[in-house]
Amino acid sequence: METKTAIVLGATGLVGRHLVAQLVDAPHISKVIIITRRPIALSSDKLVVYQLNFDTINEYGNRFAGDILFSCLGTTRNKAGSIAAQRKVDLDLQYQCAQIAFNQGVSELFLVSSSGANSESQNAYLQMKGELEEKIGDLGFNTLNIFQPSLLLGERKEFRAGERIASAMLPLLCKIPALSKYRPIHAAEVARKMVQVSRTDGDGVNIYRLDDVFPSE
Repeated sequence: METKTAIVLGATGLVGRHLVAQLVDAPHISKVIIITRRPIALSSDKLVVYQLNFDTINEYGNRFAGDILFSCLGTTRNKAGSIAAQRKVDLDLQYQCAQIAFNQGVSELFLVSSSGANSESQNAYLQMKGELEEKIGDLGFNTLNIFQPSLLLGERKEFRAGERIASAMLPLLCKIPALSKYRPIHAAEVARKMVQVSRTDGDGVNIYRLDDVFPSE
């Protein structure tokens, strides 16, 4: 079986942590390159960790040599300090890294976006996610797989009061049929689906929406 080199952006995040752990165990992945700003305590013969200055990310194009880029980067407005600062991470940086990877010959990109992503949305978060999907779609990757989960469940390194409350309430509210498409999903499940899709040789743009890929129980 032909194996691939995976590049992971956002490996310290909720989906990224699960994704790296699963890619390390995946027989079709021979190497996992982690692009990170912060030190990361992981150990595996498959892992290569590059701790880089994201402000000068264009200087490190050769670090993006591989087959698949998994882009799981993201922050919150509160953590970033403003919507403008959040856009620099969620939109500008991810797009910049996608450009670099494309120029290095990466043919597949797996992007974690959001349910409801729409460049014309009145919601700033959903708008930036929609803009990112469109901009990356214009780059010309052979395969672009976009995953649109709703609220992500899992153990975060930082406390987010709003998400903690929502994660407790939404499973109950989403038993109402009209709200089922907003139900939360575990980050590990999103990562599992991404790894599963990476085993196949798809092409074109494929959008994996919550109801299509993660059916309710």
